[in-house]
Amino acid sequence: MDIQTIKNRFGIIGNSTQLNHAIKVAMQVAPTEMTVLITGESGVGKESFSKIIHQLSVRKHGQFIAVNCGAIPEGTIDSELFGHEKGSFTGAYESRKGYFEVTDGGTIFLDEIGEMPLPTQSRLLRVLENGEFIRVGSSKVNKTDVRVVAATNVNLIKAVEKGKFREDLYYRLNTVPIFVPPLRERGNDVELLFRKFSSDFAERYNVSPIKLSEDAKSALLSYRYPGNIRQLKNIAEQISLLEIEREVNAEVLMKYFPQEGNMMPALYRSESDKSSDKENFSERDILYKILFDMRNDVEELKKLVHSVLKNENYGDELIKDHEGLFEVRHNEFKNDPSDSNAPYLLSAKKEEEAGNDYDLEEVQDAEHEVEDESLSLEKQEKEMINRALAKNNNKRKYAAQDLGISERTLYRKIKQYDLQN
Repeated sequence: MDIQTIKNRFGIIGNSTQLNHAIKVAMQVAPTEMTVLITGESGVGKESFSKIIHQLSVRKHGQFIAVNCGAIPEGTIDSELFGHEKGSFTGAYESRKGYFEVTDGGTIFLDEIGEMPLPTQSRLLRVLENGEFIRVGSSKVNKTDVRVVAATNVNLIKAVEKGKFREDLYYRLNTVPIFVPPLRERGNDVELLFRKFSSDFAERYNVSPIKLSEDAKSALLSYRYPGNIRQLKNIAEQISLLEIEREVNAEVLMKYFPQEGNMMPALYRSESDKSSDKENFSERDILYKILFDMRNDVEELKKLVHSVLKNENYGDELIKDHEGLFEVRHNEFKNDPSDSNAPYLLSAKKEEEAGNDYDLEEVQDAEHEVEDESLSLEKQEKEMINRALAKNNNKRKYAAQDLGISERTLYRKIKQYDLQN
């Protein structure tokens, strides 16, 4: 079986050197029992390679299950993978087989393996080494014959250095590595994929296929596609559905590319925070953290205002209790002894200069405004999550990618806000 036959069978489009090399490696390793680690950015099509390996192996008549490790909560992932006994935890009303037991004789694809918790990594290593596992809440050792194909979009070597991933498991998984190149490194494959997607959507929406002008083709090839094939497919669908003119030039095409000023935040990875329990953060997560920290500062300020209004004998002790909050303001006013209240509250000073007096009712009104603002933030976050879920037909994997957060974070937010999807 040649490469082109494999491409046709599994719907892989492109002729780039890196892509063809990855397919060749998958074809060569498929008949063996070796563990495979597929690496590459999100959206490059890593799951397709796991299917190639399964379908060309002696296990092709066995079960094939794809598991997204990042989408399963840490508290239930052991149960999902290895099963559990009745009564082993709250809600375990009956015994359940895990994926490793169900896929006995087949192949299991562990996507986002870098998101797997450390205790679960230990259990997985035992399966890989001895084919043994123990159900949650049991002491009986079970046997399974499963081939593991793993995939990740993170640098596992750095994860090992940070203590987030077991070194022995990494080398056990990385028996045969396959690298799937990002779309921006595949040259003219971008145009081939766009034509395929445009044709598919034209048939779906009963319209003529989109044609690109020469300058539009140049623009298409020059974009970096942080979302890779998934992003290109979304762009092709939008253009096919929204554009009346079926021939598109560069100016029209560029409207569908996220610009630098309004792009969804890309995934941000901290390099220096080795004490954090989470490896991956999004820029949106950081923004919300800053906003909620500001909210806490405002809450502290409200309490201080109450204290000031109720007690005229405030002074140095009050400032010491809130050094972090008034550090800048104190420096600004420390050389101005004309107003004894100035070092404490800038806003209070301005009101006094304008001839206005603070009273408790005004402070309470300010408190309500702060609370309303915090509720507004939560409301906006709920709306963003609901929109992303609706857009992606309640598929959390793709909704999380649109939001720029991990599936685990999205799952936690859905549970936090009691969102039904």
